[in-house]
Amino acid sequence: METTLLVLAAGMGSRYGGLKQIDTISDDGKTILDYSIDDAIRAGFSSIVFVIRKDFADVFNVKIGSHYKSKISIHYAYQSIDDLPQPYCSPKNRSKPWGTAQAIWSARDLVHTPFAVINADDFYGRNAFKQMQSFCQSMTKEAEKPLRAGLATYALSNTLSENGTVNRGVCSLNQDQQLEKIEEHIEIQLLEDHSIVGKNVAQHSIKLSPETPVSMNFWAFSPSIFTFIEKYFAQFLETHIEDAKSECYLPNAIDSFIQSGDLVCVTIETQSQWLGITYPEDKALVKKALAKITQTNPYFED
Repeated sequence: METTLLVLAAGMGSRYGGLKQIDTISDDGKTILDYSIDDAIRAGFSSIVFVIRKDFADVFNVKIGSHYKSKISIHYAYQSIDDLPQPYCSPKNRSKPWGTAQAIWSARDLVHTPFAVINADDFYGRNAFKQMQSFCQSMTKEAEKPLRAGLATYALSNTLSENGTVNRGVCSLNQDQQLEKIEEHIEIQLLEDHSIVGKNVAQHSIKLSPETPVSMNFWAFSPSIFTFIEKYFAQFLETHIEDAKSECYLPNAIDSFIQSGDLVCVTIETQSQWLGITYPEDKALVKKALAKITQTNPYFED
């Protein structure tokens, strides 16, 4: 069965200070996304859809997409402030896209196979791609009741930055290792006493265990998910459309589907190493870690 990798690359990098999706991380000019694409091709994905902003489409294609057109099918979806479910219209004071749920919905006309979702600026690890591609192969294109989805989970302590706070989708699992609840937590940080604290959706400060499973936005879905996201996005806009900074988070959408019984999400614990850049100071650490990984797992071999 054909499978698609959907890459979320439309973020503005406000904390990083630039387009980290296309920022080089290695001495030979590779980006983190280059490593993910190489892993996806090796794992057997049939095509890649990049969700980007149209204003940097040409730069992105030159830097990333054009390098892989001979190896895998490449397509582009554009996340736009004005791409909203009817009858909604974006307010004039809006300057940024509407978040990760909208980003996935932006690709609704291009994705017709089971698909995995990643962030463009995260390194997920080769074995994680193999696990997720295998899960996609087990899915069906047809509508299921409830929908079946997959999520690769990582231990929270392995996803923090030494240089500032991060946001994470904190997961609660049932005895069958299915996702029972996922809640976006913000401003997560490691304190001097080695405890981890963050704020939940109600803005309450809470302590978190280092082993807490978190989502790094590495999901697997069937195309049926687009209909559910559209409905959820419309409900979100009903109360948030005038808020210039509001974002429709994918983890919150998935949690809503789980609580309503419309979706069952299998968690896939991966032993792959996760790496990511939130702040400019993270770059040197990631570069060093990638160099070590590539010593035993070569990349970019024809």
